[in-house]
Amino acid sequence: MPQIYKIYMNQNLLILADIVPQHVVNPQTIGLQEIDIEKLFKASITNADPVTNLVILPDPAPIFRQLLENMKVIKAAGGIVKNGHGEYLFIHRLGKWDLPKGKLEEDEKTRSAAKREVEEECGVKVDYLGAKFCTTYHTYTMRGRVVLKQTNWYEMGINKSPDLIPQLEEDIDEAAWVDVEDFDTILGNTYPLIADIAKKILHQHTDSQ
Repeated sequence: MPQIYKIYMNQNLLILADIVPQHVVNPQTIGLQEIDIEKLFKASITNADPVTNLVILPDPAPIFRQLLENMKVIKAAGGIVKNGHGEYLFIHRLGKWDLPKGKLEEDEKTRSAAKREVEEECGVKVDYLGAKFCTTYHTYTMRGRVVLKQTNWYEMGINKSPDLIPQLEEDIDEAAWVDVEDFDTILGNTYPLIADIAKKILHQHTDSQ
C-alpha cells in the first residue's frame, strides 16, 4: 500500500510519499533538505495559486515522524456524522463550510473529545460513535509560532434527522444536514483539508452503491 503523508498549509500542501499521488494540484518536487515547515507555511500565505510541495522518498514514515517531533503538535478531534436519512453534518464558520471539531481538553480521550465537540457545536446527541475515519494535519500560527494541528476524525451516527443548533459563540452561523448529491455546495466553499475529507466520503459512498 502506498505511503502518503499530507500537511495542509492554507491553500498549499506538503506531501511526503513513496509514489506520486493522483490528482495533485500544481506539484513542485522538493528535496529532503528543503522541508522547512515555517518557511513553507509563510510561502503559503503569499502564494497567489495553490502549490503542492512534493517529496518522494523510499520510506517517508520516519521523516514524517521526525517532523512531528520537531513541532508543537496540538491534538484535536472531530466527527464525520451521518443521520438516519444518510445525510452528513457540516457547519458554516467564518464564511466557509467546515466539519465539527475542536481541541482536546486536559486528560481527555480523543474519541470522547470528538463526540463532545460535535454535540456542543451542533446541539445534538450522538447515538453511535464508530471507527476512526482518518487523521489530518494542518499548520497555523499560535502566539506568533507555527504549530501543527493533528485531528482524528471519527465516524458517528445520529438517529433520524434532528434539528441542529449552531454554537454561535464559536463563530458557527449555520449547521446543516447535507446529502451527498449536494456536496458540490460544500466543495465550492471550503478548505482543501475539508474538501479532501468530503471527496473521501463521496468515494466510499460510490463504492457502497
